[in-house]
Amino acid sequence: MSMKASMIVDKDFTIGEVDSRIYGSFIEHLGRAVYGGIYEPGHPQADEQGFRADVMELVKGLDVPIVRYPGGNFVSGYNWEDGIGPIEERKKRLDLAWRTIEPNLVGLNEFMDWCRKANTEAMMAVNLGTRGADAARDIIEYSNIKGGTYWSDLRISHGYQAPHNIKTWCLGNEMDGPWQIGAKTAAEYGRTACETAKVMKWVDPSIELVACGSSSLTMATFPEWEATVLEHTYNHVDYISLHQYYGNRDKDTSNFLAQSMGMDRFINTVISTADYVQAKKRGKKKINLSFDEWNVWYHSNDADRKIEPWSIAPPQLEDIYNHEDALLVGCMLISMLKRADRVKMACLAQLVNVIAPIMTANGGAAWKQTIYYPYMHASLFGRGTVLVPLIKSPKYDAKDYTDVPYLEAVAVHNEEKSEVTIFAVNRHLAEALPLELDLRSFGACQVTQHIVLESDDLKAANTIDAQDRVKPHNGGNAAVDSNGQIHATLGKASWNVIRLKLA
Repeated sequence: MSMKASMIVDKDFTIGEVDSRIYGSFIEHLGRAVYGGIYEPGHPQADEQGFRADVMELVKGLDVPIVRYPGGNFVSGYNWEDGIGPIEERKKRLDLAWRTIEPNLVGLNEFMDWCRKANTEAMMAVNLGTRGADAARDIIEYSNIKGGTYWSDLRISHGYQAPHNIKTWCLGNEMDGPWQIGAKTAAEYGRTACETAKVMKWVDPSIELVACGSSSLTMATFPEWEATVLEHTYNHVDYISLHQYYGNRDKDTSNFLAQSMGMDRFINTVISTADYVQAKKRGKKKINLSFDEWNVWYHSNDADRKIEPWSIAPPQLEDIYNHEDALLVGCMLISMLKRADRVKMACLAQLVNVIAPIMTANGGAAWKQTIYYPYMHASLFGRGTVLVPLIKSPKYDAKDYTDVPYLEAVAVHNEEKSEVTIFAVNRHLAEALPLELDLRSFGACQVTQHIVLESDDLKAANTIDAQDRVKPHNGGNAAVDSNGQIHATLGKASWNVIRLKLA
């Protein structure tokens, strides 16, 4: 087998526009995501509200457009009113989802303040586990109505004269999961979501709503769940959600890096199901996808079993990510970009400490995990129009998938900036992959940067003592030859960002 790959992109062969919200993230009241993550009042870097400025800078470095809040499994037992009003009067509650105590020091208003400081918007979730339409209409009145009603005037009395104008709302979380507080069948959830969606849009018709899809592609009820839920909610919702995590439990890296092929299939199946319901309803509206939980998650499973219940902000789900995890995160980002016509929102779960690109020490440092880098590169350089990638690549067979291409890649054209960016992963663990890029329709171009994330140790991770063990460098060798072809060598097991300036 000759190890070389090629990719042709044409500026007229487009997949779709990138909605910047595809680079969203997630903060749940779970572990140290809030307390000890974004919020730590006693920290030397805490601002006047208790938000950590060092964490804020790392968040801003990702240019995150939207953050889902407050859960997650947590939201299905959460009374949002517990998190408003004077902090000293707020109740401590048992959180049954994660078996901790929630002190409610951060709630809706504080989170909205944090969003403003972090230059991001909120994707707010409502509780459809223990609650329903009644609480949902109240929270939207509190958040989005100017004044003159009980809930909007209460917000004003809490010091927030202007409404928050939260425009994106999730109708519950993972309601198909037996682990969920108040889990429902597809028909039960579909009815509840439909009636909740109706009253929410009656309060504020400008909002967009996300219905719960399956908790993962391995659920026995997938994709029948999506079909049933959308039959109930089609007229009232704008998105259906997808959640998927991967782990390398059997220590088979070649198979682990192939998992994004399952993500491709997952996305395509949900699109097909949504389109089937649209056809059945004789509808004009396309239901788009919100991939609002995705990541690698498995490193912390054993440690989490040992946590004492009913503590406040214990270190839960604290995966320490290594180099191979960053490669799969890169492949997952490429997966979503390849369906940018329909995947319009996505949330890397989560943002700080909890299966996160950013880690902190209580009272101490904050640093970037390996997965921070592909996420940052995609968010910074992956804005524009995604082009159809015509790829030829050598392939391999893995345990779960056959014909896995060593090259996983996509191209994004930013017309405004006259740039094309290629994101590419070489899945080969031992050999470099020569790549020929053909951008013939764009005319002359030059390589402005070839960023590479690579490591001789697939298990190398960034820790508090070695925060830069795995980090990108500008040492890539992409270049344009005399015929206008672009040649690059992608190092073994590497993530690559090739940035091209058009003439």
